[in-house]
Amino acid sequence: MSVGRPTVLLEHHLKALKLPTILREYAPVAAVCAQERTDYPTYLERLAERELIDRERRAAERRIKAARFPVIKTLDTFDFAAQPSINEPLVRQLVSGEYLDRRENVLLVGNSGTGKTHLATALAFAACAQGRRVRFWTVTGLVTHLLEAREERQLERALKHLQRHELVVLDELGYVPFSKAGAELLFEVVSRAYERTSLIVTTNLPFEAWPEVCGSERLTGAILDRLTHRVHILEANPSYAVRASKPPWRQRHGRLEAEVVTTF
Repeated sequence: MSVGRPTVLLEHHLKALKLPTILREYAPVAAVCAQERTDYPTYLERLAERELIDRERRAAERRIKAARFPVIKTLDTFDFAAQPSINEPLVRQLVSGEYLDRRENVLLVGNSGTGKTHLATALAFAACAQGRRVRFWTVTGLVTHLLEAREERQLERALKHLQRHELVVLDELGYVPFSKAGAELLFEVVSRAYERTSLIVTTNLPFEAWPEVCGSERLTGAILDRLTHRVHILEANPSYAVRASKPPWRQRHGRLEAEVVTTF
């Protein structure tokens, strides 16, 4: 009885302290250390290292689950040879995540089927692995969610929840036009994210066509003003030239100045 009691107490304490990996590993690691005649600090260091590695893995899994990716995509599975218009060096630079520290945005422009969502997901997945809080939305899904929240008088709560993320992906802008209320809510999201949260936006439309979706040149200009203040632009096909040095909306909205950080 006296032999088993310390083990029972140890396992009780480890459960109470929420150290499942040490609980699982303390006996086999002790056996190995005994064979190697390892000292106690080394034994504890090995246990602590395993607990830390396992904890980081579980945290990453929680972040990935919370991001709600429709499908997990990584950069390793993207075929740059099949899409040579993509600026591969820029993509690999962005994977490091430094743009998130600077609260910069990423805009992916191109036709359907050119890999925009794959790249957006891969960048967001890498951010999760780096410990960032990420949320993936289709633009239509987010606007619908916010409209429903407004009806339930929960809009402010929904917007504040969105602001807690370090990166928000807005996928497929341009496929469905917004109502006036929907476009205003999209502006609210972009406005609140401005210099606080990085956005990755994918779109099949050149900038000059955005008013067709937002329903207003004035509102489009306000969204682009904030979205492109500091932005990395990736084009998935050359026909969608963004003309970063002189954006097409600049003539209509003289106050807008897009600060393009990098493009191809």
